[in-house]
Amino acid sequence: MTDTLKALDHQTLTALNEEFESKASNRVAMNAVTAAGIDEVSRNYDRSRLLQRRFSVTVDNGEVTSQERSGRCWLFSSLNVARFIAKRSLNLKEFEFSQNYAMYFDKLERINYFVQDVASLIAKGEPSDSRLIQHLLQDVMGDGGQWTMALNVYEKYGAVPKDLFPETASSRNTTEMNHRLRSLLHQAVAHMYAEGADIERIIKDTVEAGHRMLTIHLGTPPTSFDWEWTDADGEFHRDGEITPQEFWKKYVDAGLEDYVCLVDDPRSEHPKGRKIGIEHLGNVVGGTPTEYLNVPGQFMKDCVRRILAEQGIPAWFGADCHPMMDRKNGAWATDLFEYDRVYDVDFDLDKEQRVRFADSAMNHAMAFVGVDVADDGTTTRRWRVENSWGCKIADKGYFTMDDPWFSEYVYEVAVPKSMLPDEYLKALEEPAIMLPAWDPMGALA
Repeated sequence: MTDTLKALDHQTLTALNEEFESKASNRVAMNAVTAAGIDEVSRNYDRSRLLQRRFSVTVDNGEVTSQERSGRCWLFSSLNVARFIAKRSLNLKEFEFSQNYAMYFDKLERINYFVQDVASLIAKGEPSDSRLIQHLLQDVMGDGGQWTMALNVYEKYGAVPKDLFPETASSRNTTEMNHRLRSLLHQAVAHMYAEGADIERIIKDTVEAGHRMLTIHLGTPPTSFDWEWTDADGEFHRDGEITPQEFWKKYVDAGLEDYVCLVDDPRSEHPKGRKIGIEHLGNVVGGTPTEYLNVPGQFMKDCVRRILAEQGIPAWFGADCHPMMDRKNGAWATDLFEYDRVYDVDFDLDKEQRVRFADSAMNHAMAFVGVDVADDGTTTRRWRVENSWGCKIADKGYFTMDDPWFSEYVYEVAVPKSMLPDEYLKALEEPAIMLPAWDPMGALA
């Protein structure tokens, strides 16, 4: 094979250098980018200044949250939807759920899910060096997740106010905790594959150790608490002792458990109107499986617009947040940066090609909290987004997304099942098209 490969030799390198120097624009670009960075140089000035930040429909969710140095965006964004509902139920101007509480039980459940899943694969004869086992080992104990996985946690464990289970050093920065947990699970799999292994004992010991480690890092979550609050009108309320499960059911009563996840999988071999599932993707054994209904992007937009305009609550979504993003000013637009002009390279992949060739996948979850709709009442022009990166960037943490960017880089939204037409409801009853664990549609936000 190596005999067919051509080395980058001195003659070729000399020709490349001469070609670069032959164009004055290359040196101008080099001088500018080395001094200021590619985004500063390639920013489309007209597009940036003319991107409007006004919306015909806005859902005010108050001060934005901050996930700090963790990958908990899917938990923050789903709890941002829930906190809006809770604030409305409790008549509060500001309120925040404990993201630490949700992460504690997500990771504990994932430890159990992982070792049980690997044990079942070993029982079926899966070799330790298979692509599947190696993928599961590499991907284990990250912070990312999906809407369905978040709801699995809330349905089983409920939620608590943030001040009753606040952030810790390890919830703010999960790197070291995750390293230790990952090593624990790698060790468990190694022991499972050992000759004569007592797999049931290994599972028990691993879950016990994982619980101990999580509690050391994150604290002991409350099983009940006294709930009392003063509402926005200054009136004091006392609800007495309540469990996290009771708190969730009582104050987050908008039917989030009945939501379904819609995705725009652009690959032609995956038909629209069919359900998609990802093998070995989940967190709670016995919970709702991570499945999506593959639909056109326009249907996703229509559902989100209706959630905002008709129900007046935020809408959860997942996207590839990196392309064409101005993080500081809080903007996404497909023409926000002119990389092609600076580099003299035509970046021409469409959405399907970007997914197929690993150039794009969902990597961040947020909540839509506003939309600008044209005078026809249905055409969407731009979107207001509640992020979880703190209030020191963008519009106090809120971003603006133009509508074409939604089409290109939004992959998933969670919507009420009641919004689906009959043919989509019927599709939900059919078996999902199962995709392998490493498929890009299984990417975690």
